[in-house]
Amino acid sequence: MTIKAIREQFPILNQEVNGHPLVYLDSAATSQKPISVIESMEAYYKQHNSNVHRGVHTLGTRATDQYEGARDKVKNFIHASSTEEIIFTRGTTTSLNTVAYGYARHVLQEGDEIVLTEMEHHSNIIPWQQAAKYTGAKLKYIPMEADGTITLDAVCSTVSENTKMVAVTHVSNVLGTINPIKEIAQIAHENGAVIVVDGAQSVPHMQVDMQDLDCDFYAFSGHKMCGPTGVGVLYGKKALLEEMEPVEFGGEMIDFVGLYDSTWKELPWKFEGGTPIIAGAIGLGAAIDFLSDFGMDNILEHEQQIAQYAQEKLSEIDGLTIFGPKERGGLVTFNIEGVHPHDTATVLDAEGIAVRAGHHCAQPLMKWLDVTATARASFYLYNDESDVDRLVEGIQRAKEYFGDVI
Repeated sequence: MTIKAIREQFPILNQEVNGHPLVYLDSAATSQKPISVIESMEAYYKQHNSNVHRGVHTLGTRATDQYEGARDKVKNFIHASSTEEIIFTRGTTTSLNTVAYGYARHVLQEGDEIVLTEMEHHSNIIPWQQAAKYTGAKLKYIPMEADGTITLDAVCSTVSENTKMVAVTHVSNVLGTINPIKEIAQIAHENGAVIVVDGAQSVPHMQVDMQDLDCDFYAFSGHKMCGPTGVGVLYGKKALLEEMEPVEFGGEMIDFVGLYDSTWKELPWKFEGGTPIIAGAIGLGAAIDFLSDFGMDNILEHEQQIAQYAQEKLSEIDGLTIFGPKERGGLVTFNIEGVHPHDTATVLDAEGIAVRAGHHCAQPLMKWLDVTATARASFYLYNDESDVDRLVEGIQRAKEYFGDVI
């Protein structure tokens, strides 16, 4: 399928911004939504809207079938062993917090170690900071190489017999670094530790297999993978999820409620208190169908080609610094000498080009890079080299403008 045909499936891309055709290069923040996802949610509200699991009437049955059908799609998409291992949440942040509060706070003790990296998103740092404060565990960070990668030697030298949890991103949302999760999981397990993976930037862009990676917990969001906002997934190995405590209590997640004590439903519902994210899950299921039609290996190859092209073109611009390794996911993070990233993004927006500027919810990584902020262009299946060419033209205009101002 041509890029033109792909773009036609995304209604929002067919518009002008500030008098220019929109070039959307901020999919790492949130992806755009194809018409099939939009229509799936519209159909639910128009034809099947009802609460799930509770009613015996026709609409309730339809809604339940669609909601649980979406769970089955997620299970197959990430190659989980069972739908019992698929918990619907509000997104990656909620998923990681669920593990930190429902698991880590109950198993960690004073002197235990939680191992992280400095490239983590705040959502994969702050929950562990709080768990460490609550339990007396301590945080350790795997040292990074100069290009923003981590070596397995560094992992081995950081993870110890006192390590109980390893929390690491699969793909950095700033550097594009693709971490060797399977090998890190093996090192964690050899030391008796549990591994938690932030998959927000991986699941939308590459094939992931829970059986192959052997992760204990894995979190991702729907809105970064052509799905709606407000829905995400926590994958967890069944034995660990059964050991965990729920973090939300109320309707739907209970088995029996008495005046002084209650018991919980079986997996996965014990973690889905209250009315669940029904339309969001259905939309996520439609997004999985959409992505599966393209093939995740094809999407990754396409994005990496664009990222490589972008690195080549941007490296030709004087005074521009690119951050991160040569081999990366589908994004390029950069700064222009003498120009604040917010100013760069403002000039690009005037040209109809949407990029992200700021610390990207990764302030420790900004400190490691010795910058306060960066600009980031991130790519998806609806982008191609012509978008990079527009980006280069926009950057040149930013340089010219601020060069005259300075």
